[in-house]
Amino acid sequence: MTAPTATLVQLSERHPQLTGEEMLQSLVTPPQFDGATFDSYRVDAAYPSQEEAKERLRAFAAGGSVPVERRGLFSFGRKKGQAAPAQKPGVYLDGGFGVGKTHLLAAIYHAVPSPRKHFGSFIQYTALVGALGYRNAVELLRGSALLCIDEFELDDPGDTMVMTRLLGELVASGTRLAATSNTPPNALGEGRFAAQDFLREIQGMSDSFETTRIDGVDFRQRSTTGGAVVLEGSDYDDALASAGTASDDAFDDLVAHLAVVHPSRYARLVDGVDVVGLRGVHQLSDQSEALRFVAFVDRVYDAELPIRATGAPLDDVFSPEMLAGGYRKKYLRAISRLVASTHA
Repeated sequence: MTAPTATLVQLSERHPQLTGEEMLQSLVTPPQFDGATFDSYRVDAAYPSQEEAKERLRAFAAGGSVPVERRGLFSFGRKKGQAAPAQKPGVYLDGGFGVGKTHLLAAIYHAVPSPRKHFGSFIQYTALVGALGYRNAVELLRGSALLCIDEFELDDPGDTMVMTRLLGELVASGTRLAATSNTPPNALGEGRFAAQDFLREIQGMSDSFETTRIDGVDFRQRSTTGGAVVLEGSDYDDALASAGTASDDAFDDLVAHLAVVHPSRYARLVDGVDVVGLRGVHQLSDQSEALRFVAFVDRVYDAELPIRATGAPLDDVFSPEMLAGGYRKKYLRAISRLVASTHA
């Protein structure tokens, strides 16, 4: 067995803190999307809606009218001489996970020239409101040219209503919006139901959003073979030893620790870490633990960190009951990201 040469840390011993100002400064694209552009978006030729979505969003970012699909509901169905509708202040990217919604959201962010723009997950925005108070958050964000909201959560009615009210005030002052939300895995018809759910939940804001549909299959599944990689014994030790700084936590210890750290701080848990190590992975049975782990996986994936794990495969971490329940879409997205991270 190779002697450990990496610096080992335990995430379960970290207690990161974030001020409101630090939260605001963190509202930028994750590192893996720092260079995301419309031209670098990998279109799958088998799904024409991807190219169509890219061009519609490019137009949105440029501030022009959004070209829309060839159906009577949209502009190509207008009668001759009828004026094009004014551009809506918001666009919603509707599609299954792994089809490039976040890449396109980041491309919008980078294409808008204003320095007053923000990119973050739904959790990051609600945490900002929680830290600063609603009115202070509005004043801090007022005047922003663009807000990009990745993975808009529809599960918590209270948070959804707070965000709806916040976005309504910002739109009224001239801010434009771009959002994605958690949607079911791609299957015929499911994405449209997701779009309807999104527009229904944001209620009074629904007229502000133009829905852009993106079909396709999970690109992470296209780039990996098989399920999550499992390591044992010396293989696990060697994987951590080869990293500059690696975390090494018992799975149960990390899961318990996530309960005492706010999800808005999960990104800080892995600051300075090159590899995330988890020992003794097993299937979760508690829904709250599972949802916190999903939020943690999202931040690990955003940071482009490999995961090395022992025990049960990480694609088996959520029970069949969870995968059949109301949070199925969250768990399936997390599994997709976990598999990709163990192959990284």
